[in-house]
Amino acid sequence: MEFETLATGYGLVEGPRIDDQNRLYYSDIRSGGVYRRSPDGKIETLISGRPFVGGIALNESGGLVVSGRTLAKWDEKSGALRDLFAEWNNKPLFGINDLTIDDQGSVWFGTFGFDLHAGFDFKSKPPVGSLFRIDPPGRVSKLAEGVEITNGLGFSPDRKLLYHCDSNSGVWVYDVRPDRTVSDRRLFAKVPEGSPDGMTVDAEGCVWAAIVMGPGEIVRFKPDGAVDRRVKVPAKSVTSVAFGGPDMCDLYAVTANNTNDRALKGSVFRARSDVPGLPVPKARF
Repeated sequence: MEFETLATGYGLVEGPRIDDQNRLYYSDIRSGGVYRRSPDGKIETLISGRPFVGGIALNESGGLVVSGRTLAKWDEKSGALRDLFAEWNNKPLFGINDLTIDDQGSVWFGTFGFDLHAGFDFKSKPPVGSLFRIDPPGRVSKLAEGVEITNGLGFSPDRKLLYHCDSNSGVWVYDVRPDRTVSDRRLFAKVPEGSPDGMTVDAEGCVWAAIVMGPGEIVRFKPDGAVDRRVKVPAKSVTSVAFGGPDMCDLYAVTANNTNDRALKGSVFRARSDVPGLPVPKARF
């Protein structure tokens, strides 16, 4: 694959999503912004000053659902942010990272077990976080525990499996029951080098995981967990990946750096895939 550069100059880019107008949404978790790039190359700042937005969901009635220390809905008309989930068991959250959406419009997301805003030595073993689901208009269910550094999430095409990247240990998978609870958490795959970050799923049921602290690549895993291909990206830290475009064959990669030119910093890239991605539903808040 050959990647073209769409945007540069960021700290650490995360959360790529593509809407029905082929506009790309993404965040910079270090500088605290959420941005939108139109097909003509125009880039708008939608949300400023909100750090650690690791996940973005398009909302069916307009606006976005974004992570951070809390999970919040952003209203495009007013620019206001309204918390959907800010505490659990009467205690404030340490932070929410990546997320995905199911066919009912519910948002599935992982939390940290430590205060990411205060800093943490990632070489040590962190306190574990949890997997949650929030159903419209706001009912929250805790589904599982045990994730150390929560990252990308995605469903299999038949919605019977949920994949969940833990940057400390690999890509995990849960069975999804008919009532949308989960069971049998197990290791799906280990990445060849580095750590898994954001991820997406394609129409063939294969998992594409962005790799940070590695050789600068995206790894595609077959449904049995075997490595199918390793796609090189012009960055050492690839933080997330998403499909988009009218045919769902545009592959977007976002990064924390740029090996073509270090001065370009965190970047947004796009290439063409021979396999279409699996569309991600919209939230319904």
